[in-house]
Amino acid sequence: MSEPTSASHIPVLLERVLELLAPPVTGPFANDRPVVVDATLGLGGHAEAMLTRFDDLHVIGIDRDPEALARAGRRLEPFGDRVTLAHAVYDEVEDVVRDAGFDAVSGVLFDLGVSSMQLDLAQRGFAYSQDAPLDMRMNPDDDLTAADVLNTYAVGDLARVLQVYGEEKFARRIAAAVVAARSDEPFTSSGRLVDLIRTSIPAAARRTGGNPAKRTFQALRIEVNDELGAYERALPAALGVIEPGGRVVVLAYHSLEDRLTKRAFARVTTTDVPRDVPFVPEGHEPVFRLLTRGAEQAPDAETATNPRARSVRLRAVERIAA
Repeated sequence: MSEPTSASHIPVLLERVLELLAPPVTGPFANDRPVVVDATLGLGGHAEAMLTRFDDLHVIGIDRDPEALARAGRRLEPFGDRVTLAHAVYDEVEDVVRDAGFDAVSGVLFDLGVSSMQLDLAQRGFAYSQDAPLDMRMNPDDDLTAADVLNTYAVGDLARVLQVYGEEKFARRIAAAVVAARSDEPFTSSGRLVDLIRTSIPAAARRTGGNPAKRTFQALRIEVNDELGAYERALPAALGVIEPGGRVVVLAYHSLEDRLTKRAFARVTTTDVPRDVPFVPEGHEPVFRLLTRGAEQAPDAETATNPRARSVRLRAVERIAA
């Protein structure tokens, strides 16, 4: 199996991520042995940069994809025992940190969505640009595949997945076409699904917005891997393992991920004391503070060379109380 080209694996917003994580790792109040969790290790681009930039840093890398974990392990091997790898889903972050021998960490990084390695490997079925088996499992040991969703979900359930996770305006029309087509032959390959989506969407809607299959493939991937459910559990867990002065940085790539991040950060950076109260009583202070004004986007110079950066939204918070 060939390695994907390095050009397609440029870590998104790398310098900004390093800038945000530097204070809790190297600042005057940094722990003697700072630890950052890369909760979405992928091919290890962000992790490698962190280990190179911060000499005393220990990185805990989490990924549910054993192929990604193996490749990242080879990439990070020169850093020796400064790296701990865990085959897990990121909502297990508390257990992973504890199993690595730490009570709290200096930072957690989430770089959400599908990795470029998974898109590059045609047999994984993530890319709508290549005809491949309809798999889409980030962990090949999981049971549910995209083909299972397409071949077993009722029209209403399938339409809900496409509408909620893919924000697809023609979800009901596509779902009905899938159910009708599978009665003749079950879906097994992405090429047939792409063709069906194209014919199910009005011609006027196909003229803009790129490949019309993009939203359906996103929705299927999220459903197969329970991405939003896992992330909704993972973010509070990550906030819970951050030590005072530590930071959580999130790179989100679609509105559903970013909305969950915004709400979770709002809960921990605001007080429950009414605004007309002249002071905040002890015990009601916010536990975190926002480090970003809204969601930051990648600069034009980066999006010109790294297409994945076009849709990124970065948010970050810092723990200010025990």
